Amino acid sequence: MASVRSDPMFAAAVERSTVKKALITGITGQDGSYLAEFLLGKGYEVHGLIRRASTFNTDRIEHLYKDPHEAETRLFLHYGDVASSGNLSDLVYDIRPNEIYHLAAQSHVRVSFDMPEYTGDVTGLGTVRLLEAIRKSGINTRFYQASSSEMFGSTPPPQNEATPFQPQSPYAAAKLYAYWLTRTYREGYGIHASNGILFNHESPRRGETFVTRKITRAVAAIVAGKQDTLFLGNLDAKRDWGYAPDFVEAMWLMLQQDTPDDYVIGTGEAHSVREFLDEAFGYVGLDWRTYVRIDERYYRPNEVDYLLADPTKAREQLGWQPRTAFRELVHIMVDADLEQVGLDAQAASLDRVTTHHLT
Repeated sequence: MASVRSDPMFAAAVERSTVKKALITGITGQDGSYLAEFLLGKGYEVHGLIRRASTFNTDRIEHLYKDPHEAETRLFLHYGDVASSGNLSDLVYDIRPNEIYHLAAQSHVRVSFDMPEYTGDVTGLGTVRLLEAIRKSGINTRFYQASSSEMFGSTPPPQNEATPFQPQSPYAAAKLYAYWLTRTYREGYGIHASNGILFNHESPRRGETFVTRKITRAVAAIVAGKQDTLFLGNLDAKRDWGYAPDFVEAMWLMLQQDTPDDYVIGTGEAHSVREFLDEAFGYVGLDWRTYVRIDERYYRPNEVDYLLADPTKAREQLGWQPRTAFRELVHIMVDADLEQVGLDAQAASLDRVTTHHLT
């Protein structure tokens, strides 16, 4: 009879007891999916919080998921909601993670004006519920709070850790509340809690209602002959746009430091929505002016004109810097959306040139 200790399931259980465990809220989002990939690549056991829905909402992490009954499984999903304090407390106590990455939020700035109460509850109070779960459980864990450059609002650029906050939206105000509560629990209860003040970070997994993805999806649809007009709002807004996979590494680095702190994460370079349009449409040989129309419904009641990171502290203390330039980021996103419609950028551009010469 084989020894219990030679049983693969027993061996897997022993191995899991010696590896680091991380809990990610918002694991099904852009950042959560890339962070899960990153942590699994480093040998972590990853637990993700997902909301119960009548349809599947795990597309971004399907490639990572394995049957939890398999011995080598290191990704586990748990139903829950940051709006439920009891649920969060139970999960934190049962999982006892070494690191918690709090990414879940209602994160669309324009939508936050339409749903300010919901945004405040999920984005602001959700953080308090999780911090309270850590405090009450008494576990020794490290906490990452996903703060936002939107907290700087109307403050002139560049913005760093010492820049005053002037939020201009319900989303930004809720994030600022969460930022200060994270610092309060760090200083008041000794929790290893850090704020990552991330500037805009994009990828092919960006939500389809965010302006960058809205643009790259439109480019693909226009090339495929499925769309002829793209409606946008403020084209003059400038943002510091980086690549999401680069940014999740910064999240992890913060929790590897002996002392918790707050860090601005960005590229140190800003571009307007017009510039994004130039790069995205130009990549396939099109002039965006032919297709873009302005719709005032997409303007915010309070506009944020210019966000530009000064990531000096992250570079010097974390050793972090972005690896993906703006132009490359845009091309990555356009390529991915073109692939979704069965095309590629080179073929699309050549087709435009051929059509132009024929006419």
